[in-house]
Amino acid sequence: MLLKTQPPSIYLASRSPRRAELLKQMGVLFSVVPADIDETPHAMERSDAYVKRLAIEKAQAGYALVLQKAWFEMPVLAADTTVSIDGEILGKPQDDEDAYRMLSLMSGRWHEVHTGIAVAHAGHVAMEISSTMVQMDDLSDAVLRAYIATGEPKDKAGAYGIQGIAGSLIKRIEGSYSGVMGLPVYETTKLLKQAGITLLGA
Repeated sequence: MLLKTQPPSIYLASRSPRRAELLKQMGVLFSVVPADIDETPHAMERSDAYVKRLAIEKAQAGYALVLQKAWFEMPVLAADTTVSIDGEILGKPQDDEDAYRMLSLMSGRWHEVHTGIAVAHAGHVAMEISSTMVQMDDLSDAVLRAYIATGEPKDKAGAYGIQGIAGSLIKRIEGSYSGVMGLPVYETTKLLKQAGITLLGA
């Protein structure tokens, strides 16, 4: 007997395995679409404004591709996460030394993690932002080098992943854990409901 596969509810304009895993945990069915945009920060651009802009541009790019390919039209969800300290946007490290610089900057201090979320649907884009304060433990040179050697910092904004090994380096957070991972569940649920995606029967 063949079982019919339930169709996806949305498109996810992100290749992030962390965002995909969070959506699965939420019970949201999705298909991934590419949304390649220029992620260069504008001059003097604040980190919160930066993630808002990128989330919207990614959602718009994904939605435009859906229309161009004449795929079945569904809401397109996009997100962008950045780490910020002393007004500096910390993106993905270019190499191990860049990761060391970022982590040293945050060692023993609080920093901000902003995640912008946007949903493009029916020609409209709605967005939310999640902002979380994160306090990192004092990190010795040996700990920094050992963490970087794991390879985990390579594709992470701010050179760390809270859901991975770096979780042991985080002393305290004030805000959304899932937001630091890259997809704040509360705000995402809110936007999907606005786009007509039913979660938890509500």
